[in-house]
Amino acid sequence: MDFVSHLDFTFFLLAGLGAVLGVIFGAIPGMTATMAVAVCLPLTYAFGLHHGLALLLGLYVGGISGGMVPAVLLNIPGTPSSITTTFDGHPMAMRGEGEKALKIGIIASLVGGLISAAILFLFAPPLAYFSIKFSYVEKFLIIFLALTVIASLSRSMLVGIFSGVIGVWLSLIGDYSVSDGGNGKTRLMFDFMEPYLFDGFSLLPVLIGIFGVSTILIEAEKGVRNDLSGDRVKLGSSGVFKLSIYKGRLTNLIRSSFIGTFVGMLPGVGGSAASVLAYTQEKNFSKDSSQMGKGAPQGVIASESANNALTGGALIPLLSLGIPGDSTTAVLIGAFTLQGIQVGPLFIPENTDTWYIMMTALVFANIVMFLVMFFAIKHIAKVVLVPKNILFPLIIMMCVVGAYAINYGIMFDVWTLLIFGILGYLVQKVGLEVAPLIIGFILGSSAEVYFVKSLESFGTFGIFFTRGPIAWVLWALILASITFSIVMSLKGRGKKDDQQAYS
Repeated sequence: MDFVSHLDFTFFLLAGLGAVLGVIFGAIPGMTATMAVAVCLPLTYAFGLHHGLALLLGLYVGGISGGMVPAVLLNIPGTPSSITTTFDGHPMAMRGEGEKALKIGIIASLVGGLISAAILFLFAPPLAYFSIKFSYVEKFLIIFLALTVIASLSRSMLVGIFSGVIGVWLSLIGDYSVSDGGNGKTRLMFDFMEPYLFDGFSLLPVLIGIFGVSTILIEAEKGVRNDLSGDRVKLGSSGVFKLSIYKGRLTNLIRSSFIGTFVGMLPGVGGSAASVLAYTQEKNFSKDSSQMGKGAPQGVIASESANNALTGGALIPLLSLGIPGDSTTAVLIGAFTLQGIQVGPLFIPENTDTWYIMMTALVFANIVMFLVMFFAIKHIAKVVLVPKNILFPLIIMMCVVGAYAINYGIMFDVWTLLIFGILGYLVQKVGLEVAPLIIGFILGSSAEVYFVKSLESFGTFGIFFTRGPIAWVLWALILASITFSIVMSLKGRGKKDDQQAYS
């Protein structure tokens, strides 16, 4: 119980402050939980690991939950995971039940967050203990599985694969170390770039650029005029919220929370897939599904419980296997990197205090999120009116200062920030996907090391197929993921052909 000594006033203050700031970020259209964590990431070095994690986890929870505010009031999802909240939340707001819809979503978010935290606490340590026994072969196959899952659940299989390959290629730039099975020479660069890229691109400026600067560029392109009228954000006085609204809908609440947690465990999938899957399941099982999409409370419950349950689920592969569950947990890796700690199978056994502290911060952040949003929702709703011409320059300044300070004042980190900010903007403009790219960047170098080390240790490529039961199970999952991606791709192509024939 030594971790209790770390739970001081500052810890709870930062966790609560993070939740509040996360809600504000999530409530501003165009801002996301990932962006909130990326922008505040450099602060974790000044606070230390435990206090820094309290802030970042608060931002994570608050950012996901805050996305429901513009989804309900403006029909604009504040975060990708709030897409399905617009289906029923905004119709409720249009008939004067905006406050009721938001409070339904807030309670659903709390339940989803707490259920996912409980599952994280129960399943992450056994999974980490089990994965300690993995050799280089199993570690490579796990990363390979993660990459196939990313491809299979992207909007387009080929687009997802191509985006992931770009990320892997970028991760291989730099010195090919002898300790990693290489020849000790630099690769994938011109000679004049060696002084800057000998160790490759620094992870933290890449993350801040991809999720901070590129988001600002995309939003700024839409225009910085604030054309939201006050009438559009009124919460309405009809439709008083009562807890009885959940009567007969507890099954939906719990089922959607488990769906969100499970989807969060799949690397690179994201909250939008979790909320869509939960919403679809509720529509399939609901007795009054005809009302969904027209302002049905069960639609808001399914969406918000699932997307907030993503938080605990996405931390399971991060802490037990070292594989980020979504783009936000990919940024969280940066917090551990700043403190010289490597997440993976040995993290929980070797950092028990940090593990319990993270669980405490996660639960506390969910409680603060609930209290702040439930009792102050009328005031929080006003943040959708913040002028972007004031907001964007401040965020850009924070990104630049953070990137420069991360590695004690290396100017090339600022250039890295700008390079990947522009790259992230261009990637999205041409129709590629950021999440597979960044996950590929994070996992690419590890995949290469484990692949080469496997061949060095066992001397034959066949070891990937004959290693034993664990490898066979992983290959079965890989084949299932690839098959699923092909089937979904063919279905999507068939629907497009039918639409074209009909038109």
